[in-house]
Amino acid sequence: MRTGTGQPVGLRQNRNFWLQVAGAVISALGTAAAPVATAFAILYAGGSGTAIGLVSASGTLPALLFFVIGGVVADRLPRHHVIVAANLVSAVAQAVFAVVVFTHSVRLWELVLISAANGLAIAFRMPATEGLIMRSVDRAHASKAFAIFRTALNGAQVAGAALGGVVVSSFGPGWVLALDATTFVIACGLSVLMKAEGRLRRRAGMVTELKEGWGEFAGRRWLWSVVVQSAVVNAVGVGAFMVLGALAADRRLGGARDWGLILSCDAIGMIIGGLLMVRLRPRRLLVSGVCALVPLALPPAAFALGSSLVVICVASLLAGVGVEVFGVNWMTTLRQEVPHEKFSRVAAYEALGSFGLTPLGAAVAGPAADRFGLAGTLWCAAGAIVAATALVLTVPDVRKMERERG
Repeated sequence: MRTGTGQPVGLRQNRNFWLQVAGAVISALGTAAAPVATAFAILYAGGSGTAIGLVSASGTLPALLFFVIGGVVADRLPRHHVIVAANLVSAVAQAVFAVVVFTHSVRLWELVLISAANGLAIAFRMPATEGLIMRSVDRAHASKAFAIFRTALNGAQVAGAALGGVVVSSFGPGWVLALDATTFVIACGLSVLMKAEGRLRRRAGMVTELKEGWGEFAGRRWLWSVVVQSAVVNAVGVGAFMVLGALAADRRLGGARDWGLILSCDAIGMIIGGLLMVRLRPRRLLVSGVCALVPLALPPAAFALGSSLVVICVASLLAGVGVEVFGVNWMTTLRQEVPHEKFSRVAAYEALGSFGLTPLGAAVAGPAADRFGLAGTLWCAAGAIVAATALVLTVPDVRKMERERG
């Protein structure tokens, strides 16, 4: 962000940035608590694990289908207005969900529709948020700003998940859902206070703008190469491991309690990684970023070896650190290399590519463990992460990408 004289604004004086951080943190508190409430609202109404999975999938599918459309819209309009609209949709959806729970009239088809509305809102909110945070900070402050933003979000998610469990057990899931709706409303108010930056660009047709975004994405070899790596890492290191890790914890450790502790260590690692990146400024952005994803192979490898809970927790913490080192370096690279008027479209294609295989990884993990054994499948997951990193490092554009001086 710059002043009217064209001079960069220091991070402390960057009003838009801090408003966005505050809004994202507040909404993340509710968003992290909501899955706990959703699951137990279904179970309290006599639903099953299958019903929980169906509701979750009904939110994922619209997000994946409409990401690229959301990117076009966010590049066309003031991005904070897009965020306001998306947050309002989520606020209404969660408020309706709360009413349904309070009136004891939970029906599966209603929850599927509510989850789909939230997924649609995510498809527009995510590209707009990433584009806005990149637009809000100058390149000189980008790395530090992204580290602060991601650390704050991770802290909110840890606190939100814990808050969700306490409130659900003490007062019931309806109150968590009402709280989530309220956080979206507050985030809307903070977004309204932001100042629009720059001018609206001339609009072309939707298809033309989709092609422009794809051209920007596909024309940068380093960009789609790292996205391919991320797709593999997310499919096996996130999607598959969430299933395989839970199975391994149930069979070999103390069940849900130990699995929760392992996931908590991962979240703590993310916070530590974000704090480290506030200070660290690696010169080779992508080399340091993609290599930081290798520790995601440690938790499945530790499980496959039959390691103790302490060892697995340490592995999970290191994986969390790696995720944030990658995330900050990746956002810094995008801010440095992608024209601001195309941020959101590129972010949409990037999100679609990076996370599109994650549901598939979760879906095939269980059958693969039944067919090849749990330990063998875990070793395959760890090997895929290492192999994807080794392959992406063979791309010259990835190795050559450096941080701009100044």
